[in-house]
Amino acid sequence: MQRDGVEYVVLGTAHVSRASVEAVHAIVRSEAFDAIAVELCEPRLRSIKDPDALRNLDLFQVIRQRKVGLVAANLALGAFQRRIAEQFGIEPGAEMKAAIDEAEARGLPLWLIDREVAITLRRAIRSVGFVERMGLMAGLAGSLFSREEVEESEIEKLKQGDMLGSMFGEFAKESPPLYEALIAERDRYMTAHLREQAAQAPVRRVLVVVGAGHMAGIERELVGQNEPPQALQQRLAESPPPSPWPKVIGIAVFAAIALAIAVLFTRGAGFGTDALLVWVLCTGIGAALGAFAGGGHPLSALAAFIVAPLKPFRPGVPSGAASAAVEVWFHRPRVADFDSLRDDVVHWTGWWKNRVSRTLLVFMFTNIGMMFGTWVAGFRIFGKLI
Repeated sequence: MQRDGVEYVVLGTAHVSRASVEAVHAIVRSEAFDAIAVELCEPRLRSIKDPDALRNLDLFQVIRQRKVGLVAANLALGAFQRRIAEQFGIEPGAEMKAAIDEAEARGLPLWLIDREVAITLRRAIRSVGFVERMGLMAGLAGSLFSREEVEESEIEKLKQGDMLGSMFGEFAKESPPLYEALIAERDRYMTAHLREQAAQAPVRRVLVVVGAGHMAGIERELVGQNEPPQALQQRLAESPPPSPWPKVIGIAVFAAIALAIAVLFTRGAGFGTDALLVWVLCTGIGAALGAFAGGGHPLSALAAFIVAPLKPFRPGVPSGAASAAVEVWFHRPRVADFDSLRDDVVHWTGWWKNRVSRTLLVFMFTNIGMMFGTWVAGFRIFGKLI
């Protein structure tokens, strides 16, 4: 494939395939290239070259910056890859590691052309409505709860797709916004990155190692893409603003419940006090049960119980932040937890055994419990008005 005087040889691979590893070695050793481009970003390169990088994960910062969902999603993605790969004794991304090794051995420039997974997931989540968003979360969860072994012949079929697309299954294929964020946007982003790199370096022939699901898209973009590459990458790397509706709905629900309680107080102190008690118990118990469901310490559940009813007075702070912070304090992760994190989360039970992943679960389940408790409280309080 020729573009601007540069020949791009696009090699499609499966991310957990021995055949793909051998194909990378074979083509590099038999043909001449001026650079090698891989479907990786800086964080993924670091994780491949330094498997112990998770030791540097600061859980307090993750909680404070509200990145729990993204960290959990990245762990789920890695678990999906490892669950398949462990059946055949090959590390996920081994073909990318082979390309990296070949580039280093030959002194060739290594181009990291993919968009960061965190940005891709964020754009995917914000591109769909509530129902599709729940389907996306179900895809993440389903990849962990599935215990079926996959035949190696089926692994080769991944060459017709993409790891992220495969993880979310048919749901991603049937949702145009998800397909756009998970696949099509990355085709454009990687092509733009190739064009930008080629313009900055005197190269004539470049090997591009990507998941085979991206081959057709990249080849199509190499022919028809005309937008300036830097501007295109910048646009595709932007995080779309979150929808205001969840916040608006949340504020409206809290305001309606507060108004209902105020009306009940006008009917008598006893009515208003009972309504307040319903609010405290429903939200507090819901959040506490969520913390317990995540495997939290009893004091983590107590923190959830105390903080949850105060949610209307701290709209920007999720209830799970308090329970997760207490969980980290009482069940401080050990070095061994970080070392075994990638292996533990391969199977769903390991999420509750490892102190790092369990903290993430405490955060998420506390928030889910709080949401459930809010709706229960609302229905019961409005029922008292009738």
